[in-house]
Amino acid sequence: MRDFTADEAASKLGVTKATLYAYTSRGLLQSHAVRGKPRERRYHPADLQRLLDRKEARRDPLSAAARSLDWGSPVLDSAITLIQNERVYYRGRDALKLAESMSLEQVAELLWGVPFEIQPIASRLARLPATDPVTRMQAALPLAAARDMESLNLHPAAVWRTGARILQLFTTIAAERRSASPAHESLQAAWAPKDQRAAQAIRTALVLCADHELNVSTFAARCAASAGASPYDVVSAALATLKGGKHGGATMRVTDLFAEASARGGRAAIANRLRLGERVPGFGHPLYPGGDPRAKVLLRFTRGDSLIRGLIKAGSELLHESPTLDFGLVAVARAFRLPEHAPLLLFALGRTVGWIAHALEQYASGNLIRPRARYTGIAPEAGSG
Repeated sequence: MRDFTADEAASKLGVTKATLYAYTSRGLLQSHAVRGKPRERRYHPADLQRLLDRKEARRDPLSAAARSLDWGSPVLDSAITLIQNERVYYRGRDALKLAESMSLEQVAELLWGVPFEIQPIASRLARLPATDPVTRMQAALPLAAARDMESLNLHPAAVWRTGARILQLFTTIAAERRSASPAHESLQAAWAPKDQRAAQAIRTALVLCADHELNVSTFAARCAASAGASPYDVVSAALATLKGGKHGGATMRVTDLFAEASARGGRAAIANRLRLGERVPGFGHPLYPGGDPRAKVLLRFTRGDSLIRGLIKAGSELLHESPTLDFGLVAVARAFRLPEHAPLLLFALGRTVGWIAHALEQYASGNLIRPRARYTGIAPEAGSG
């Protein structure tokens, strides 16, 4: 969706242009200049919608609160990640630019606010029998927690160290080997030996997955942290949520779409999903009307792949939507012949850094997250008295 002119923005808000400019000067709205037209300003649709939601919240707080749980207005204060104007910012720094050179551990330093130090773990925890490495991560967390009494200490310094141990545990499970190297180097050595471009793609993917504001797994993490759960339990709650098919688990559905496209062509694969009345995975993100910028960065590594190009073209023509991060992760895995579970592993490993950052922020607030439910069941029985 394109940005609005001042006239269009004022009309959408139902105010005069003078009021629109007053909103901007007071910081309630942000505008940006138009190239070649220095006197003209444009307004992002998402910013206008947020202001409308705030006005609606004052008029009808109950309905506004209900909508806030479905891509609505912000419900928690956070200084970690900002999504604005088709960009993502970690602590005020452009995540897309950070992904050009930073490692996941360097992003952890930024989000956690301390130097990152690799922490020792028990190697046998990474060799648990399970059907897939993500399930091994889930199984390893309570066992590691039982051996890690420091994890019960929720002081920031202790949480940082516990977070580093969890990240090391997950890296060891994903790479199936112990390593003191940065996560992307460990994964590249296990998945695509000697391919330095693969290392670059893996590093970029991990950084872009590190955080994305208050997504469902992060909200689960914050709820657990608000109850005083340890970092292991916080990450366990978040990881279970991440595996859901509507969140990180969507990478498996995108993988299936790629397989169908390989057999019958991208256009036919997408058309078949539409014919069956199914939601086509990997396309369209509510927060990015102009396309998920994280996917755009990842797809630079796959420009020579005709199947990926065909799927993107078909998605544009048949869905009028652009690829999401899930699509980008699967595309990178295909381009470098990474293991089957690599897309979800990259998502989980990268997002662990964000979960710990949000846990730290929630611990510091001291607040218990406890929303109310609006009862819609049968009427209560009349009193006998």
